[in-house]
Amino acid sequence: MITFPNAKINLGLHITGKRKDGYHEIETCMVPIPLFDALEMIVDKKGGWESTGLSIPGDPKDNLILKAEKLFRKDFQGLPNLKIHLHKNIPMGAGLGGGSADAAFALKLMNNLFDLHLDDYFLVEYAAQLGSDCPFFVENTPKIARGRGEILEPVDLSLQGSYLVLIHPGIHVGTKEAYAGVTPKTPSINLEEVLADKSRWKEELVNDFEASIFQSYPEIAEIKLKLYESGAYYAAMSGSGSTVFGLFHEKPSNLSWKEEYFVFEKQL
Repeated sequence: MITFPNAKINLGLHITGKRKDGYHEIETCMVPIPLFDALEMIVDKKGGWESTGLSIPGDPKDNLILKAEKLFRKDFQGLPNLKIHLHKNIPMGAGLGGGSADAAFALKLMNNLFDLHLDDYFLVEYAAQLGSDCPFFVENTPKIARGRGEILEPVDLSLQGSYLVLIHPGIHVGTKEAYAGVTPKTPSINLEEVLADKSRWKEELVNDFEASIFQSYPEIAEIKLKLYESGAYYAAMSGSGSTVFGLFHEKPSNLSWKEEYFVFEKQL
């Protein structure tokens, strides 16, 4: 069986508090976008793991897909071995949630492959053990996320008809570094009210990570400025960066980027 985990973008991101467990309280709107990895699982006596596409750093045993498999094997004894192939296309460490999507889609794929018949509620519980963004990708629809990202509420929001331009400059911004530059505070806006009026997004829909990250990495700030200069009705850094995206009413005709940038464009 094969599935196609997708990326996400953040519309606004507020850091509202620091938790005793070391995590931060956040408030954001996450929206799925049509930028995909490919994940295949086949029942195979020998099993195995293979990744192609973008190189994935670190020990494969630390990959969230294999951790998702381990969670299921802990609770469901006697599951057959799997041969797993991930083709990586979503840039990593870019604020797009690619690794979290891979993990959540792995849970959903195994649920179908093994005929476990688990409801989304249980898949969300498993996903929350793997990472803060993972639960979002179970239902994979626009959501307001609070808590450390696992408290999800549906939001009436559609980007259909908008033209998305997404730029990843290849700059790695560590999560620890990103949070170190932010002082948690109560948001000055009602996120749901602002999301309901796109004319307010440019001035009021803020990613709290941007101020310190733009200061440390001016190149990322320049990408956002260029998107606005080219007519975006909204542009922002996604998550903790370094990807910046712009939303346009129509396809811009005057954009060009450095060859080394990862560029994704799509009519939504």
